[in-house]
Amino acid sequence: MVNHYETAFVLTPVLSEPQTKEAVEKFENLLTSNGGTILNREEWGLKQLAYPIQGKNSGFYFILQFDAEPAVIATLETEFRRDERVIRFLTTRLDKYAFEYAEKRRNKGKKVEEEA
Repeated sequence: MVNHYETAFVLTPVLSEPQTKEAVEKFENLLTSNGGTILNREEWGLKQLAYPIQGKNSGFYFILQFDAEPAVIATLETEFRRDERVIRFLTTRLDKYAFEYAEKRRNKGKKVEEEA
């Protein structure tokens, strides 16, 4: 049974742009190699943290929306814990209402890009 998921994760701010892209691609490849399908990827950029984590006051925020089997989530979260570049992460399963909202948000972003 495939579910809809959304994962938000924060990477350490000391990474260069190529290192940040490599880290995100690592997690995307992990999902796709385990049968997941990535629906959307959002890069929020460098943001201030609400409170210091591991002595850091900011981090690079990313959101991945994907479809996957429930067993893939354990593998993904294990990799998040092992990777020292990840400060925090949160994976949630989207119910049908949250998935519809996420889809509207994605489509709204595409309309803005098309108009530009």
